[in-house]
Amino acid sequence: MEKNISVFDEYESQVRSYCRAFPSVFTKAKGSLLYDEFGNEYIDFLCGAGSVNYGHNNPDIKEALIQYLQDDGIAMGLDFHTQAKREFIQYFNELILMPRNLRYRMQFTSPTGTSVVESAIKLARKYTGRENIVAFTNGYHGMTGVSLSVTGNRSNRQAISYSSVTRLPYHKYVGDSFDEIGYYRKLLQDNSSGIDLPAAFILETVQGEGGINVASEAWLQNIAALAAEFGALLIVDDVQAGCGRTGKFFSFERANIQPDIVCLSKSIGGYGIPMSLLLFKDELDVWGAGEDNGTFRGNNMAFVAAATMLKTYWKGFDFEEAINTRAHIIARFSDRMASEHSGLIKEARGLGLMRGIEFFDENLCGRVSKLCFKNGLIIERSGERDQVLKFLPALNIDIEVLQRGLNIVEYSIAESIGLKLENLPHENHEIINPVTV
Repeated sequence: MEKNISVFDEYESQVRSYCRAFPSVFTKAKGSLLYDEFGNEYIDFLCGAGSVNYGHNNPDIKEALIQYLQDDGIAMGLDFHTQAKREFIQYFNELILMPRNLRYRMQFTSPTGTSVVESAIKLARKYTGRENIVAFTNGYHGMTGVSLSVTGNRSNRQAISYSSVTRLPYHKYVGDSFDEIGYYRKLLQDNSSGIDLPAAFILETVQGEGGINVASEAWLQNIAALAAEFGALLIVDDVQAGCGRTGKFFSFERANIQPDIVCLSKSIGGYGIPMSLLLFKDELDVWGAGEDNGTFRGNNMAFVAAATMLKTYWKGFDFEEAINTRAHIIARFSDRMASEHSGLIKEARGLGLMRGIEFFDENLCGRVSKLCFKNGLIIERSGERDQVLKFLPALNIDIEVLQRGLNIVEYSIAESIGLKLENLPHENHEIINPVTV
């Protein structure tokens, strides 16, 4: 049967993107599987760009949402006090912040990743009285005015800067031997460098759209110290890397730092429901009432979904072990691909379940992604040239489904260079015992 996508071509804006790479009409989704209108099955290694970390139509969260709707729970609440919001705040504090010895005030911003970044920068500028923001090469922070100005990619950012930003090289951008921290310090110390003292440094500890670039723990610690030294705040954009994606709830935990401001969105909504959460230290709460306002800051169905997600997965630290079991499987697979195809693959890298395989040739990477889709796997690309095949499976993906997806990647790499494999190599790999979480 022929796919009927003419209505999208005729009426939807040219700005659409993901549907160009994966041109099917999807109808159903369950766990890590998507189905199109003809019943074809696809394994999902994209997960709504990290917005459905717990799989599609997660049964625990779905049940809580259905019950909430059947009970006529309030859906639209502006920023009213509601029972759903109170429960989320309590669970987030008890299950996430307190066990990690963190104390943050919570602000529910407009419900997108770019909105929470806008609020973070607005707050940093108000608190410090400074305008300049330090951002980093290959960083991605959103698609609206100020967020766009701290995003690195020229095609996203266009040729316009919307605010005062100084862009510095990210960890290892210049090379392994470059003294990045010394370079940053010299620029900030030198009155003639042309760089004003910043209100904040904003960074991703793992750059997702930038190509799965992982900052070292030492670099993160040095940036935190540098920010404090010059009276600037440290903002960690954990919109994609947070909520367990890198193996721990917050991506910065591994560096044992405590950012001044943390941005959460995407999977904090638990079920793919829009929600954003800005965390900041108590002393930074200098807002006046309504100073950072918005209509959809009180998405109560998101509060219900998020609270259920926390209760189901984040009581204690067992879920981190389950994530790391799956992360180990992908790391071992991607390292093997890099070794077996060293003429095609430059490097395998990543953290937790946020991993990538970088090809020398972005066209080959594109071909592999397309073949993966033809073979039943949804996986996207990232990096400045889209040269990185990006793995973002659900954190609770069944081990057997994970393995099938990796087999499709291996098969598709071979197919892309003309190697003939008779079958998808399901039986060639060791299956690690599933962790039932």
